[in-house]
Order: sequence, then C-alpha cells, then structure tokens
Amino acid sequence: MTQASSRKALRLRLFALFMFFFIPGLLMASWATRTPAIRDVLSVSTAEMGIVLFGLSIGSMSGILCSAWLVKRFGTRQVIRTTMCCAVLGMIVLSVALWMASALLFALGLMVFGASFGSAEVAINVEGASVEREMNKTVLPMMHGFYSLGTLTGAGVGMVLTALGVAANLHILLAALVCIIPILTGIAAIPDGNGKNDREEAHASPKGVPFYRDLQLMLIGVIVLAMAFAEGSANDWLPLLMVDGHGFSPTSGSLIYAGFTLGMTVGRFTGGWFIDRYSRVAVVRASALLGGLGMAMIIFVDVDWIAGVSVILWGLGASLGFPLTISAASDTGPDAPTRVSVVATTGYLAFLVGPPLLGFLGEHYGLRSAMLVVLGLVIIAALVARAVAKPAAQDESVMEKGYER
Repeated sequence: MTQASSRKALRLRLFALFMFFFIPGLLMASWATRTPAIRDVLSVSTAEMGIVLFGLSIGSMSGILCSAWLVKRFGTRQVIRTTMCCAVLGMIVLSVALWMASALLFALGLMVFGASFGSAEVAINVEGASVEREMNKTVLPMMHGFYSLGTLTGAGVGMVLTALGVAANLHILLAALVCIIPILTGIAAIPDGNGKNDREEAHASPKGVPFYRDLQLMLIGVIVLAMAFAEGSANDWLPLLMVDGHGFSPTSGSLIYAGFTLGMTVGRFTGGWFIDRYSRVAVVRASALLGGLGMAMIIFVDVDWIAGVSVILWGLGASLGFPLTISAASDTGPDAPTRVSVVATTGYLAFLVGPPLLGFLGEHYGLRSAMLVVLGLVIIAALVARAVAKPAAQDESVMEKGYER
C-alpha cells in the first residue's frame, strides 16, 4: 500500500469512527426525548418507569463487562459491526413494545440496546486509540465530541417530531432505520484483526501484570471515576440543582443545563489541540481544576448569574475526563481491550452509583451540599493526574517523527 493510499485509508477509518460515536448519541436521545410519551403509552407511574429504565443500566453494565473478551476473541471490527446491528434491533424492539404497550418488552429492548452499546463502547474506543497512535495526534476527545453532537441532534429532532405530533413508536423506528446504511458502509473502513493480538502482547510484555496490581491503571480509574461522577451528576441533577438550590424556574434550569452541554461539546472538539500542545497530565489537571471551580461557585456563591455561567466551566472541565482516560489506559500498558474495559467500567459505575448517592445526600443535606462530594473527587483527580502521562518511549517516538518532518 502506498503512503498516499495509507493516509486515505486512515482518514476513512477516522471518519467511520466519528460516525460510530455519533450514532449512539443520536439513538440514545431519540428515545430519551420521548420518555414522557413513553410513560403514558406504557401506562406506568414515574416509579415504575424508573424500574423499566433500569433495564438500560443492566444491559450496559453486562455489555461492558464482557466487551474486553469479545474484542480479544473477535477483533474490534466484528464487535462493532455486530453490536451496532444489535443496537438497531434493540430500537426496533422498543418501537414494537410501544405499539403493544408492553412495559416488560420495552425493558427487554432497553437491555438489548444497553448491552449492545456497552460492548461497542470498548471496541470503538480501542479502535480510536489505535488511530491516535497511527496519526500521532489526539483525536479521541473529538470522537467523543461526535457522541455529544449526536445527542444534541437527536434531542433537536425529538423536539421537532414531538411538536409535530409524531408518535413515539414511529419516531424510534425511523431513528433505527436511518442508521442501518451508515453502519454497514462505515464498517468497511475498519481494518480486521485489531484487538485480537493484545492477549499475546500482554504475555510478552514485562508489564503484563494483572490489572488490579497495576497502580497506574488504578490511578487512571480514580481519575475517570471522579470525572464521570462530575459529568453524570450534572446530567442527572443540574436542572433540579438550579431550581431548588438557586431558585431558577424550571425553564431556566433546562436552559442552564443546555449551557453545560455546550461546554461539554466545545471541550471535546477543542481538547485534542490542548492535549497535543500541553500534554495529557496538564490538561487533566487543568480540566479538574476548571470543573472544580465551576462547581465551587455553584455551591458557595449565591449570585444567580454567577451560578448560571459557572455551568459552562463545569461542562468544559468534565468534557475530557472520559476520552482522555480511555486513551491513557490504552497506551500506558499491554492488553488494551482489558485496560480500556476496566477504565470504562469504572466510569459506568460512577454514572450508575452517582445519581442515587447524590439523591440520598440531597434529600438530607440539600443538593448544593451534596455536590461537595463531586468537588472533592475532582480535586483528587487533579492530584493524581500524573497517572495519565504517556510512556517515555512513545513520547520519544513522536518527537523523532516530528523532527524528521
């Protein structure tokens, strides 16, 4: 393969991964924006709806726990293709469940959907980290930015279709069908075999120790736990925090949440430039401190406009935590699928455990006081930021290639 054709193949692979990050965000928002209508169609209470939605959590955690084995057994291409198609199947099950008004079937559909994207999560990130290494350029945060962009697109389409009176089951079905052709065409750009050899590499590597004895990986896990906690707490509690804690109206609370989402999206699309210029360690530390500053102003300052602006700092600070730690886990040791799976699982645990924990603390001490837990975690992340440093050999290789150019 010539150098020109190799660069073209790498660009096509990059664009395919952008799409594979965009699609989960689009599909997730497509049904999430219709939850009020879904609750009414299924004729369940708010508490019962919470039980139905728990199917997504069960599926997601199950998928991510077996994802490393799947990648090492079949390779990233096979896992991405199969899980993406299964996710579309899960969306179709959701549509059928609404047509039948079956809460049980809807929960099962969410389990299929969650398990599919839980498994795809590691495969796509392992592939993205591989592209980073081949390009000698940080692109994983931008890939995660496309997930945020997909979420914004799906939410926008959902609001339009809701206003037009389109039924939720038809909306969900259309969202699933629209993604079939992009999935089948994009997978052609992903090379076969990636991830399969990582098990052998782990045995051959001097650092091939079990993950639970790898201190660096454990510290990376601490960072992703803190940053995922910061992201998840905003996703679940920010509007209510602004309404109950600062006296905003529900409409203003939703608008302020949009500011957080904007900060997340901007941070992910621009973060790669800062990482390449200042290093991963500096960016993790700065992100944690920036997010911590935003949270501290919301917790301790009673001026409404300061609280409203602070959410942008919160969003910018939380935006790079997950993609940056995934990238670090992949290239700071052998057996990338397992390392990525450990870090991603830790992040998912933060998303799952965080909301009920903050809800319990908020009930007893108020949401503003409950956010002190999140603030403490991001400060710890700043203190252990050194864990995401690139290996010295990799840094020297990048510098030599830059010098040759």
